[in-house]
Amino acid sequence: MNWQSHKLLDFTQLLRPKSFDEIIGQEHLVTRNAPLRTLCEKAALGHSFFYGPAGVGKTSLARVIATVMDMPFYEFNATSLKIEQLRKLFDQYKNALQKPLIFIDEVHRLAKNQQEVLLPVMENNTILLIGASTENPFFSLTSAMRSRSMLFELKHISHENLRKLLQRVIQNYELALDKDAKEYLVATSGGDARAMLKLLEFATGVNEQITLETLKSLRPNALAAGSSEAGVHYDLASALIKSIRGSDADAAIYYLARLIEGGESAEFIARRLVILASEDVGNANPQALTLTTSCMTSVSKIGYPEARIILAQAVIYLCGSPKSNASYMAINSALDSVRRGNILEIPPHLQQNDGKGYLYPHDFGGYVRQEYLTKPQHFVQLKSIGYEHKMKEWLEALRKQS
Repeated sequence: MNWQSHKLLDFTQLLRPKSFDEIIGQEHLVTRNAPLRTLCEKAALGHSFFYGPAGVGKTSLARVIATVMDMPFYEFNATSLKIEQLRKLFDQYKNALQKPLIFIDEVHRLAKNQQEVLLPVMENNTILLIGASTENPFFSLTSAMRSRSMLFELKHISHENLRKLLQRVIQNYELALDKDAKEYLVATSGGDARAMLKLLEFATGVNEQITLETLKSLRPNALAAGSSEAGVHYDLASALIKSIRGSDADAAIYYLARLIEGGESAEFIARRLVILASEDVGNANPQALTLTTSCMTSVSKIGYPEARIILAQAVIYLCGSPKSNASYMAINSALDSVRRGNILEIPPHLQQNDGKGYLYPHDFGGYVRQEYLTKPQHFVQLKSIGYEHKMKEWLEALRKQS
């Protein structure tokens, strides 16, 4: 195939898998004996929702399921879906022997009335509904939708699997790439197969020989030489977080610089800093969460190169903050307790009723002793560090009141 023809090819469509075995990545869902695949091969899969990053194969997986289960496939996007479309489709298959698979992308954007239209056909199983989202859709769907469905997470595609996909394209379409160009395509795509294929597609329209320089001109914000190998990207992020946790500002700024120069998105770095502000600084310096949240908002509006200054300010602030993981440890302890079956009855005076028996703390100067748990629990262990020391003293003083 000559260059003039394959520069027009849409690799994302041409490489779309037609079976479970052709799907790149998502081994936990598509390998033999994986629960999802087993249910599909037995034609027993129920209504499901897929969530995960962009470009990891949510739509492709739904199409493969329709093929395996021999079902007509209808694809919609929640942002443009109209109720009339759904009702027309339901009427079409009302008395049919074969039910359709209805796939809805951006499912977290379904309006409540759209969800209500779907409920009856979900209940009587006249359709198979599969939804997809880059967000966890269970937070936006009604309890009625959630109770009728299963949830499956799709993950970023590993560098190893991206290399396999890239090699498949190169062999099938006789593309010419050197080693650096191949690695750049993999390393700068962030686990997004579609992003990698699109960059490759655009590059084929520039020159028959695809070079690193061509790729950088099309995606300049890319991982720098020396940091593009599999795992290094994640190692740098880990090193940044651990340096901040260890209060080494020089090391943290160095790893921040490596990430920025390597093409890491400012939004990704900022999100990691917000998490660290709660996990590792916590209430030892409550303002850390406010500052990093402001950082996350700012870099999303401003972008590079100026975003580097905002990120540096946040990193240095976190390094210079006292550290406490008390909040992180407390919620993990409480979740572990609940998961082990420690389900306590809610005291009657705390339930949604007429408030009988409930003592309103503000009527007693801000605090009054009363029962909040039917059995004492001890999840929170505050530390004598920074502002958390004051919180610890105040709570301990309240416990001593009669």
